[in-house]
Amino acid sequence: MDFRVGDLVTRISHNHDILFKIVNFEGNVVFLKGVDLRLYADSSVDDLVKATPSNPDSDKKIIEQNVRDIKIDRSQYFYLPGKILHIDGDSEYLERCMRFYHDMNVKANGITLAEVDMPNKIVGLLNEYRPDIVVVTGHDAYYAKKSDIKDLNNYQNTINFIDAVKAARKYEKSQDKLIIVAGACQSNYEELIKAGANFASSPKRINIHALDPAIIASSLALSDKNQSIDLIHLIEKTKYGKDGMGGIITNGTMYVGYPR
Repeated sequence: MDFRVGDLVTRISHNHDILFKIVNFEGNVVFLKGVDLRLYADSSVDDLVKATPSNPDSDKKIIEQNVRDIKIDRSQYFYLPGKILHIDGDSEYLERCMRFYHDMNVKANGITLAEVDMPNKIVGLLNEYRPDIVVVTGHDAYYAKKSDIKDLNNYQNTINFIDAVKAARKYEKSQDKLIIVAGACQSNYEELIKAGANFASSPKRINIHALDPAIIASSLALSDKNQSIDLIHLIEKTKYGKDGMGGIITNGTMYVGYPR
């Protein structure tokens, strides 16, 4: 079968479980990127079949569900949501997240940055944008064949996310003054939380949806600054719930004013 960069495909050997886009070729090896999941993979040409989007409006439905979940009385009060800085290793996922923030009426700045560069540049970006919430995400993977789940060398980018979180937490020690959402597919959740993240992926080392970090961040931006968020409810709003994302009880970042 004739394949080209940009084609949508699935893998026969994995029972067509994930929709990918072809991003490059190297001989008989095809390099793939998840369409909805923050995942890189490779495959032989013989293992691929062309596919079409199973649900082209998936982002729209996620946005609609999150908008319905917002309980805000606009008749009397005015609201000042928290500001978000979203640092992403993937420009296409970042663009989707920025559309999500826009539709949620949340102020967000987005930066595309290679994961390896995040630890050295995050403090400068925090100084520039002064966010209430920072998202540090992109691509990651746990190499299960190496078996040791605690060894950070067995992850594609977890160590970069951890170092970025540590740098951000050194910049602002309080987990109430700067909320950190970190990680991507299959990241080491426990070490990211230990490093200082409020929310992280992935407790069960599974893939996460491209919008999951944005769902967490926007929900925090639209939650009352004087109240703790409903942690379980917030986690359940993400694609795979507590298997994909986890975190600590945190106050929201939104100021509520009166009169409107």
